[in-house]
Amino acid sequence: MDAVTLPLWPAFLVSLVTLFGYMDYMFGSPMINRPIVLAPLVGLALGDIETGILMGAALELVFMGVVTIGSATPPDTVTGSVMGTALAMMTGQGVEIALALALPIAMLTQSLKITVNTVRATRMPKAMELAEKGDTKALGRLHWFLFTWMAIPMMFVTFISVLVGVDAVKGAIEVIPQVVLDGIAVSAKILPAVGFALLLKLLWNREIKVFFYLGFLLATLFKLSILGIALLGAIIALVLTERMNSNNSNNSDDSDSDEVVIYE
Repeated sequence: MDAVTLPLWPAFLVSLVTLFGYMDYMFGSPMINRPIVLAPLVGLALGDIETGILMGAALELVFMGVVTIGSATPPDTVTGSVMGTALAMMTGQGVEIALALALPIAMLTQSLKITVNTVRATRMPKAMELAEKGDTKALGRLHWFLFTWMAIPMMFVTFISVLVGVDAVKGAIEVIPQVVLDGIAVSAKILPAVGFALLLKLLWNREIKVFFYLGFLLATLFKLSILGIALLGAIIALVLTERMNSNNSNNSDDSDSDEVVIYE
């Protein structure tokens, strides 16, 4: 979209996408907070779902290794993806600008999330008290109430930023030298590799390293596409899982047959 000023209604729709992303934790984490889900919804709200899908795929590659472990608060992929996609689309820019905007936004809103979570933690004694009493209804109400403490501020940040930030982003892009924009475009192509590296850092061990090298060889020597490598990896994973389940079943049968029954 080439408009310079974003109307209230589309800005509100974009903020609803942020709300939808934060509802992931309320529904058992069905992964609706991922960029590949949220960016197309932003595209739908702004009337360009195709661009939203492209930006969502690129952002997903970057944020693929960003996961929540324990009480740690990772960069905010929800707000970063939604705002980065919306601002890039409204300024008529491509995936490169969406990536350049999403990353710093995710880091900034991470600080806001930490602050909100710190405040919400003060209600933990109340939640423990309700749990000890077995008052599930009150505990459920408290759960939803504390959800609004996170969702409403993030919705507000998204709404205001998208509403008034389009002109600022557009003006900033216009004064950036072309050589810098070219550098951003090049770095945007590198960022997906960084996302894969972060994911690999979490998964890496001696047992899977052979598959990493296998995929590398298939891509470099045989020029196999990423989709082809992914499908081959899925087939290998399925075969190994079936064999593992079969071995576990056989071991269970053997242990049952080895039991000694004593009759008195």
